[in-house]
Amino acid sequence: MTTTGRVSFVGAGPGAADLITLRGARRIAEADVVIWAPSAIDAECVREHARADAELVDFSRVTQEEITDLYRRAAASRQTVVRLHAGDAATGGGVQEQHDLCVRLGLEVDVVPGVSVVAAAAAKIGRELTLTEASSTVLISPESSELVAEFAALQTTMAATVSGARTGQFVEKLLAGGYSEQTPVVVAYKVSQADELVVHTTVGELESVVKQHKLYRPTLFLVGAAVKAPTRRVSTSATASVDEPIRAARPTRWSRRAATRIATRTDEPVPASAPAPVAEPNPAWTAVEEIQQSVRKPAEEPAPKPKLTVVAAEKKKPTTVRASTATPAKKKPAARKPKRPTS
Repeated sequence: MTTTGRVSFVGAGPGAADLITLRGARRIAEADVVIWAPSAIDAECVREHARADAELVDFSRVTQEEITDLYRRAAASRQTVVRLHAGDAATGGGVQEQHDLCVRLGLEVDVVPGVSVVAAAAAKIGRELTLTEASSTVLISPESSELVAEFAALQTTMAATVSGARTGQFVEKLLAGGYSEQTPVVVAYKVSQADELVVHTTVGELESVVKQHKLYRPTLFLVGAAVKAPTRRVSTSATASVDEPIRAARPTRWSRRAATRIATRTDEPVPASAPAPVAEPNPAWTAVEEIQQSVRKPAEEPAPKPKLTVVAAEKKKPTTVRASTATPAKKKPAARKPKRPTS
């Protein structure tokens, strides 16, 4: 049992509720207080994982002094606090300063890593950021860094989160560092969320693209040859005659075994009158829900197991000879028959 409160800095991932780690979901479900920024993290991420009675604090509406007072209250009341960070909490967001503050206040502190926004954007466009032919390094640069031009001189892949109002200055630094106007750029805004925006452009067109989509808030830019969009080739067979039917792939025994959890088999026709198959629950979400339920509700005490009573089998009692202390009665002598007189 802890003698103080606990503060967990949790990386919430790029924003989608199902891209948080299981440990992060467990920390949110355990928390008495959740600090988060609705502008950076999808509300569903908090709604799905937080307790109904948890206190939700909008980070954008409180001062640093109020956050510090909240930490002090957690230490005094032994509360659990979660501070959510977009992406990976271990790679930015001022976690180090807050971590050291909580340690000085005597709180237990842990940092839960998450899926970074850079990784989510690279996965979205299907590009390998450390592709050897184009780049072997990824530089993560904050928008306020004065070394953008120096980083650009390395001609490697750069990932920078920049406010839309500062895009022009960012482009000037990229050009001054040696990137050409034709250098590919990926604009990634709210990746994995419902209103995500991912656009391929170039350094020369970056500022106009940002203005066109009215991106005023911080947006991730991936710069470098590694993020160039793949060229799509139209197959000649696509425009050829389609008279010949396309044969479906014959499922193997391995694919059939993998499809045991699917409602309908791919190799069996589905009757037109058959009802629509019911989608099975996502096993990942099932695991999260089990974790949530285990920490939200007190565990039911298991019924006491009945004690095993060993009943000894009845044994035949050995015959015992009791010694008598009473004086045994003397037997009377048998009466003698009178002798007959002899003649």
